[in-house]
Amino acid sequence: MNSLGIDKPVKDTRVVVAMSGGVDSSVVAGLMAREGYDVIGITLQLYDHGEAIHRKGACCAGQDIHDARRVAASLGIPHYVFDYESKFRESVIDDFADSYLRGETPIPCVKCNQTVKFQDLLAASRELNADVLVTGHYIQSRQSNGQYSLYRPIDHSRDQSYFLFATTQEQLDYLRFPLGGMTKDEVRDIARDMGLVVAEKSDSQDICFVPNGNYAQIIQKLRPEAIDPGEIVHLDGRVLGEHKGIIHFTIGQRRGLGISAGEPLYVVKLEPETKRVIVGPYEALATRSVKLKQVNWLGGISLDDIEEMGPINIEAKVRSTRPPQPARLSVKNGEVEVELVAGEHGVSPGQACVFYADDSAHSQVLGGGWIDRAISAAA
Repeated sequence: MNSLGIDKPVKDTRVVVAMSGGVDSSVVAGLMAREGYDVIGITLQLYDHGEAIHRKGACCAGQDIHDARRVAASLGIPHYVFDYESKFRESVIDDFADSYLRGETPIPCVKCNQTVKFQDLLAASRELNADVLVTGHYIQSRQSNGQYSLYRPIDHSRDQSYFLFATTQEQLDYLRFPLGGMTKDEVRDIARDMGLVVAEKSDSQDICFVPNGNYAQIIQKLRPEAIDPGEIVHLDGRVLGEHKGIIHFTIGQRRGLGISAGEPLYVVKLEPETKRVIVGPYEALATRSVKLKQVNWLGGISLDDIEEMGPINIEAKVRSTRPPQPARLSVKNGEVEVELVAGEHGVSPGQACVFYADDSAHSQVLGGGWIDRAISAAA
């Protein structure tokens, strides 16, 4: 077996590297080329770059494609740009807009991994007769009993397991993540050692198709009905004011509500049918459990087994910025529910709940699901 777990000589192993133009994927391409693999770099053109082309920190913009091309040339590997704009709009941008109209808070990066990158790009890699698709994500994968499992990375500050929960077992067996065992500083050092032009390039911070940070403007353009006005209503029934579209609000929001009140108020619920924004005190945001949909399970035992044997203890993450917390996962009539032992505040439909085997530093990722409904602690 070579270093990628393929039973072939290195020089005969074809590797497709997803190159975004950033330092992480560029280093991955460099590492694969340095080891002597047959490397092909692919960059995806995902949206109409427009004003994002020269904006620092805008992922996948025109400059990023140019940078990926320059890195590939310096490494002496072929590089191709695939136009996935229509697929990206259909699978990611339109879904993003529709999710906000449903009163949800979407995570487009997960949808992008789930569809464009790990379905379409993976299929394209197979058509190129590649043995594996390699990316610059910070997550670890290990092989056991003929299949791969996911684990949290060495560098927890870069942990991308939350955004990769929807990776299926079939996809996982074809993917490799060389940076899972490295820190970001180590990756930067390798980039400098290789003389890569992107060694000091800043990481992207924004949602790639929202270059100015104004997601409401994007949604309004795609779905004009998104700015239909409605009432801002207190939990006790009082009408406190009016708003200019529920897309301007998210669960847990406190600032920018556009109302005056004698107490701190937070958005506790969005009602797209009535176009009402429901507000209340912080305590009203308390959540004790979440019901999930479209669950991707990567554990050793099946969800059917869990339904039969009863709830299991796991660690769960309902926000990308929070560490996993103790939880109990149960299945009833095929529906997955996760009880958050310590509770949580401000959990929104449309976000993800990601499962981990335990609280160890490099715990196995057991999958996750989309939050369909948050159950109030008062329920």
